[in-house]
Amino acid sequence: MSIEELNALCDELRNKIIDTVMKNGGHLSSNLGMVELTVALHYVFDFPKDKVIYDVGHQSYTHKLLSGRADKFDTLRKYGGLSGFPKREESEYDCYNTGHAGTSISAALGIAKARDIKGEDFNVIAVIGDGSFNNGLVYEAFNSVSEINSNILIIINDNHMSITPTVGSMHEYLEKLSAEHEQKVKRKRHETIFERFGLSYDGVYNGNDLQLMIDKLKEVKERIRTRSVILHVNTIKGKGYLYCEENPQETHGISAGSASSTEYSTVLGQTLTGMAAGDKRIVAVTAAMTPSLGLSEFFEKYPERSIDVGICESHAAVVCAGLATEGLRPYYAVYSTFLQRAFDQVVEDICSQNLPVTLCIDRAGISGSDGETHQGEFDLSFLSLIPNLTVAVPKDVEEFRQILLASAHFGGPLAIRYPKDGFKKFGGAPLEFGKWEKLRDGGDCAIIACGERMINLALSVAKIATEEGIECCVVNARFVKPLDCAMLDSLDQKNIITMEDNALIGGLGSMVDSYYSRSQKIIKNFAYPDEFIPHGSVRELIAKYGISIKNVSDYIKNNAHR
Repeated sequence: MSIEELNALCDELRNKIIDTVMKNGGHLSSNLGMVELTVALHYVFDFPKDKVIYDVGHQSYTHKLLSGRADKFDTLRKYGGLSGFPKREESEYDCYNTGHAGTSISAALGIAKARDIKGEDFNVIAVIGDGSFNNGLVYEAFNSVSEINSNILIIINDNHMSITPTVGSMHEYLEKLSAEHEQKVKRKRHETIFERFGLSYDGVYNGNDLQLMIDKLKEVKERIRTRSVILHVNTIKGKGYLYCEENPQETHGISAGSASSTEYSTVLGQTLTGMAAGDKRIVAVTAAMTPSLGLSEFFEKYPERSIDVGICESHAAVVCAGLATEGLRPYYAVYSTFLQRAFDQVVEDICSQNLPVTLCIDRAGISGSDGETHQGEFDLSFLSLIPNLTVAVPKDVEEFRQILLASAHFGGPLAIRYPKDGFKKFGGAPLEFGKWEKLRDGGDCAIIACGERMINLALSVAKIATEEGIECCVVNARFVKPLDCAMLDSLDQKNIITMEDNALIGGLGSMVDSYYSRSQKIIKNFAYPDEFIPHGSVRELIAKYGISIKNVSDYIKNNAHR
């Protein structure tokens, strides 16, 4: 294609991305900024023989459109359709599955080393944003470049943003490299850090200039035959759509729309901000997701007690531990799927020292259309095995608020997990820390449920069972760890059902099963099986795994006898 035809293609690609994301939801501004760079990559390199790994991967929409998936692009993020992230199972053009930040360079080195061991000949490219460039895995990978001794191309897509503006010393370093020509002498001095890792640095170039990118990539393609190269380009997040360019933070991720709800993150931000007014010990910590986690107001009102460490979840956990050793009360807000990255630090730094750190775990349970890498189905399982840790699962936003208020006086590590949206307020007894509550009495069957989604299902099921002449007790297991043994001992129903928005293994159901293992009770667990959950709507996916009003009602009708 001519350069004129390629530029016209870029316009067509942008329009397709905008139209699809507005209908389906997804990542908008990051993909708009990547169009020219991705077109240039496909023009210069020979995919899928050559391999490209997109760090995080949410900026791969143009890549998908150019690699035989344009006719399916309308299914993006829908159940059974295209993923919003690269997936090896979806196309031979996706050589590595991504979804969490910082993995691309390590993966590229592994693929390149395999190429060299096998005596093959192809190019390996890692495309990483300046936000991901803060992640510690990147520097572990850098330490191995000379040792592994396999040549790769690293492209830094520098748009000065992750979800929020990029923070940290490495961001400032990239800013210096991006400075105008009068800073060339200083810039040359700063480039040497990459040389010390065995990388040849080349930058900074306009990543939205298609002809420039084609020419530069052709040149770099020859250079990576003999050594690894970092190509540093600047792009405009939201390029080509004025509203996105002016509001890159708000248009990073677009929701397809849902019923009226109150986000738990909003309640977190409002409550913590109110608590901090009267308690100077309270500190808010996040890993580059301040607005998504509801903390913008806190950061504005209490900047001296606000910490954004960038995309460094493990580091954030240890910072919280350090704060707590000095008598402060850190609240670490993080998505469930990203807390997995800090597991060792939660175990060793927070819980083994029994420090009063509160983990505010957003997007717990099925999170929906972002798919496997973003589903929060494991946190109950991996947290429930850690000594000293209390795990709370509020039934609604009001109970969440009560737990937060009580947490300021709790003496040890606490994890509170919750979904994105809150739709119901169930009422009930005042919060008693560590204790469950009965929301409904019934002598035929006891349903033990945790979290708003499952409590709502359980109450609906109990109502239907009553119409069948079966009375079900519904228990709100709002503290999953430790179990409320007194409540469990008090349940004299023979038939017990557990319901949770989590994997069965290691979760609430497994813990209840173990507790009742020597009893005569008949227990049925409704939870997710031992597999990764794909993308789709929350409702579709919960039903797919058998946790629906009909499934649970049918089980009770056929098994719960008075």
